[in-house]
Amino acid sequence: MKKYVPIILFLSIVKFIIQLLGNRNYGFHRDELLHLSVSEHLDWGFMEFPPLIAVIGKISYWLFGYSLIGVRLFPTLAGIAILVLCCLMVKELGGKSKAILVAGISVLAFLPFYRNHTLFQPVAFDQLFWTLGFYFIIRFINVQNNFFLILLGITFGVGLMNKYTIVVWAFGLFVGLFFYQKGSLFKNKWLYISVLISLLIFSPNIIWQIQNNFPLFQHLHALNENQLDTIKPMEFGLEQLNFPFTLTISLFGLFALIFGRNLKKYRSIGIASLVIFVTMWLLNSKAYYVFAIYPILFAAGAVKVETLLQKKPNWVYIIAAVILIPSVYFIPELTPVLPINKYVKYSQKKEQNGRVELTGDYADMFGWEEQVKLVDSVYQALPAKEKNNCVLWVENYGEAGALKILGNKYGLPNPISRHGSFWTWGYRNKDAEVWISLGNEKQSVEYVFDEVELVKIITHKYAIGEENGIPLYICRKPKVDIAKWWIDYEQHVFN
Repeated sequence: MKKYVPIILFLSIVKFIIQLLGNRNYGFHRDELLHLSVSEHLDWGFMEFPPLIAVIGKISYWLFGYSLIGVRLFPTLAGIAILVLCCLMVKELGGKSKAILVAGISVLAFLPFYRNHTLFQPVAFDQLFWTLGFYFIIRFINVQNNFFLILLGITFGVGLMNKYTIVVWAFGLFVGLFFYQKGSLFKNKWLYISVLISLLIFSPNIIWQIQNNFPLFQHLHALNENQLDTIKPMEFGLEQLNFPFTLTISLFGLFALIFGRNLKKYRSIGIASLVIFVTMWLLNSKAYYVFAIYPILFAAGAVKVETLLQKKPNWVYIIAAVILIPSVYFIPELTPVLPINKYVKYSQKKEQNGRVELTGDYADMFGWEEQVKLVDSVYQALPAKEKNNCVLWVENYGEAGALKILGNKYGLPNPISRHGSFWTWGYRNKDAEVWISLGNEKQSVEYVFDEVELVKIITHKYAIGEENGIPLYICRKPKVDIAKWWIDYEQHVFN
């Protein structure tokens, strides 16, 4: 193994440097602001997701405060761990140095990973747990040590505490294991002990879901209505075709796992990967949900390529170059390695009416600081008595997260919002004399208050359309029962 360390270390350093260059630019994404906000309210679950991301957010705060580059270090480290595991799986599958190189290059060249391993979201950790799970089942197949089944169970349990989509991975593996030694593993008591360990790890979230009337189902319903229903069936498959060179390696890997002689004892993993892919497609999932199966396919594909080119080993370097080089140009589209003015030139975006329409992820990184500064200026201008009796009410979790996380350095009071998990944290002071409303439409604030004063319509050159042209109001004299108004909104928190 020692002779492969330099290759793995070099590839890991390259990935780390690229991700680090992207991590420092622009601002927090709206989802990152939400994940940092929930870290201030540690619990066994949240309206939108399980609790692990909040724990990681709290660790990040302890180490780095609310530092952009510090927060994003964690998904970057998850991405590097995925690369290392991919290379380790190559070794377990019988590959040597050239296969390790091809597998590592495939991870570097797979463009969606740059986005996934930049943003502080559960996605990067989900991919890590899937990859780690595949690694442990391969290790079990190789050495027949039940300890790896226990590690598999721990991985699944912790993965469930990160993102529920790992259930599809477990389903695929369950089906695939029927093809391992004719299902003999299902006679092994340690497999069931492993499952029990997973359930024990996950049980606090199950209890939390029960205690809170299963918000998971409400969130899934809203997600299906607002996002998944708009996805056309072919989009899922076509999205995979956007990355033809890495896709080719993964298809080599899938074929080698299911039909190849050299990897026939790992056929169950190939079948599991196929079942996962088909299941995600049938569930009308977002395309990126299935990207977590690619590291194992890259590993198997790299082994297959090395085997095919045993007599022409130098061709492996050409293949590695063909995989990597075309991807380099597109990296700035996935992680912000370029300053915004250079990115606008690179992407050939045109300014129209003072606005530049960025892609969704990048646009979601702009405008938050300006919103917070404006709210702070309005708040600081209030008389002392009103400042001590003021509520900051915002429309969505992005604005709420901005005031919560970025507003921390200004000493702003914690915001309230009826969106998602923020709704569960309540309305704070129903008897407040003055409310500063950010992002709420005129009819919404006029429904609640008798006195409504428009301060400013907030615009931003780069911010996403949803955050451009939003109103800031000062409101007084509530004309509704605030407590009832809040509670009545429970069925609409994901609108």
